[in-house]
Amino acid sequence: MILIGQYDSSFVRRVGIALKLYELPFEHRPWSVFSDKEKIRPLNPLMRVPALVLDDEDVLVDSHLILAHLESLAPAERSLLPAAEPDRHRALKVAGLATGLADKGVSLFYEQRLHNQVSPLWVERCRAQIAGALSILEEDRAERQSEYWFGGRIGHADIAVACAIRHTKEALPDVIAMQDYPNLYSHCERLEELPVFREISQPFIAPA
Repeated sequence: MILIGQYDSSFVRRVGIALKLYELPFEHRPWSVFSDKEKIRPLNPLMRVPALVLDDEDVLVDSHLILAHLESLAPAERSLLPAAEPDRHRALKVAGLATGLADKGVSLFYEQRLHNQVSPLWVERCRAQIAGALSILEEDRAERQSEYWFGGRIGHADIAVACAIRHTKEALPDVIAMQDYPNLYSHCERLEELPVFREISQPFIAPA
């Protein structure tokens, strides 16, 4: 398999981390949706990343769909989702909030970076959506005493939250005050020290 995209994208990074934890072999091509768009276009006409080229040369796009496919390939002992309900759907909820937060961060960054006329209404809406997601995630994490979000093993909820917060903090340093979210701060700092997070990592690079 071939993973397309740079690891400064939280969406690409979470797929890369998952591939490593699943122990699924892959190549990585750190192509930019800006400078390498003509390389990406034949694989994904939306010119978005991540894109995952499968061994049969078919291509999957969208991180949620990619991870669902990878989960189906992994043996049960390497699953990154709780096996039983209600924790399984609760883990998906946490991951969904985190990726939604990341998506709002991207939208806000582009609004401020690429538009000559910035919409204050849109900026405030994105900031409110990010803050709302962070508040819910902080409250949820505070209620859990386990090492990881859903027990003693790392899962998609942990990965999604850490990747989303890292990217948003680097792209929009004035948006997230981590001292307001001590449980998330502690959780993410510990994850970023793990070898797989150190390996699958790239500082944020603003598009030219």
